[in-house]
Amino acid sequence: MTPLTPSTRRRLQKLPQLSSVWEGDRRTLMPEIAETLDAEDMQGDCILWVDGVEEVVRAMDVVPNETGSEAIVRTLLRAMENPHSGSARPGRPQRILVRDRELQFFLRGVLQGLDIAVEYVAELPIIDEIFYGLQDAARQRPPSLPPDYARAVLRAAAEIWQDAPWENLDEEKIFAVELNYGDVGTLYISILGLMGMEFGVLMYRSIESLKQFRQQVLAAEDSPRDLQQAFLQQDCLFLTFDPTDEDFLDNGDDPELHPEELAELRLEALGEMSEMIPTFGNLHPLEGMRSVLYDEEAIAVLLTLQALHKFFGQHLDRLSPETFPALTKSYRLPDPKNPKAKVSVKVSTLPDLAAELAEMSGSDPSDYMNYLNSLGVLEDDSEPVPILLDDLVPKDAMYSLGAIPTTLIETLRLRVSHHQPGPAPLPAKASEFPVIMIQTSRPKANELLVEIQAFGGVKGISFNPGEDPSSQSRYDLAILHTNDGKMHLLGEFRDRDPVHLAARRKWDQRCKKTKGQCGLVVAMGLTGKSRGNPALQHMLGFFEARSLSSEEVGLGTLQLLPGPFDEL
Repeated sequence: MTPLTPSTRRRLQKLPQLSSVWEGDRRTLMPEIAETLDAEDMQGDCILWVDGVEEVVRAMDVVPNETGSEAIVRTLLRAMENPHSGSARPGRPQRILVRDRELQFFLRGVLQGLDIAVEYVAELPIIDEIFYGLQDAARQRPPSLPPDYARAVLRAAAEIWQDAPWENLDEEKIFAVELNYGDVGTLYISILGLMGMEFGVLMYRSIESLKQFRQQVLAAEDSPRDLQQAFLQQDCLFLTFDPTDEDFLDNGDDPELHPEELAELRLEALGEMSEMIPTFGNLHPLEGMRSVLYDEEAIAVLLTLQALHKFFGQHLDRLSPETFPALTKSYRLPDPKNPKAKVSVKVSTLPDLAAELAEMSGSDPSDYMNYLNSLGVLEDDSEPVPILLDDLVPKDAMYSLGAIPTTLIETLRLRVSHHQPGPAPLPAKASEFPVIMIQTSRPKANELLVEIQAFGGVKGISFNPGEDPSSQSRYDLAILHTNDGKMHLLGEFRDRDPVHLAARRKWDQRCKKTKGQCGLVVAMGLTGKSRGNPALQHMLGFFEARSLSSEEVGLGTLQLLPGPFDEL
């Protein structure tokens, strides 16, 4: 146990002692309660400190499950010095009540000298009441999908997942879906997922909203605040496919559908892609984001997805980021309110709008060397500046340093679809083979493997110092050298990151034992349980190569140069 510092203890002793009794506890924050608190990303334990006399929450925190008891003390200190409730004044309680013996003894040790009695009780009525209230609020939330349309909407989402339109289309390729059903006229469709970062369908209620969002995103650049503001200004319905987690099978947010029935329905709808689940919702400037569809919205989404599925089945193979002709097709679909009736829905491509959005985004310079010359970076009589290419590894890929037991090397060689033999047999004394692991989606992993093969395979892997003069940041750059003489950035690590420093030491030690041999592993499984921990069956490519020293490569310290859009 780490005690409070003397200065902290003296500061707390100066606080007035209040004639109050506080309750403190740590409870698992269930997903439905997290959503009630607008804390979907804060899964873990909730720490509460409550004044039992004034019946106010003095401090609350959400921490990961594995966080130690020190977090409870941090929240308690904030409850004393900076209470959450505006009506509560700073001070120390006379007594603290907890329902955990181990926590009681821990707090007694930490709070010595502060005249605070720490007592054990079997129940904490005020905290119990707070959590019961949160659970009631969670149970009273509307279902994420109307029960009357949930099955049909989920099946339609599964059909879109199987169509995978993001493999052919970027988000600038816009479709118009004319519904003219209820108060919904035409929805303008943008497909997400070509870059493999997020898959889904955005259904804008107007072209103006779509254009405005694009303009705001471009103007926001990398400002998180501006990007969030642009996101919330959208006026659209949406479907996204998100990685599942363990809470998915226990999803009880639809009171009129049994949780097990809803989970089974989703899994059945997505078939083999059960690691991804569909999420539906609404975005509006005055309403914000809502992960709930009401009846009219669910009907509009259902008809839109059904019409798109039919259109993709007929025309998707004719469409691509480079080819987007004018196409129109009408369909007669069952009326969701009356299956015996039909609804006419028309789907059209909007190539002119797609071209306008593409022009709005701009394009990259085609010749990077000419671009460097335009900046005055190169002199006419200067030596060629070595260029480190950063277009090989997918942007959303995970990369890490690690090792494979040499006992598994032969199995891996036989299992992968792409294998490059090593330059020499491995020494018998080597027990671990150092590798850099690149993990991404299956399509992107296959594309990466094809590219490496096109470059003639892997010559070697090196680490080289790099720096960003604008921020004075220094990095350790992992570089892939291909047999066509090019260099490709595999990953960048902070040069003083203790985790990376330890991994580099192990890398160097292992390379000595393998006589300078190392490897690159390309794996799929970016989502689900395999994320960050791929099994053998997820590994698609294994390239054995040489470990090249920075002295051998002779690059010196590489500097980040300004990009083509830095001045825009």
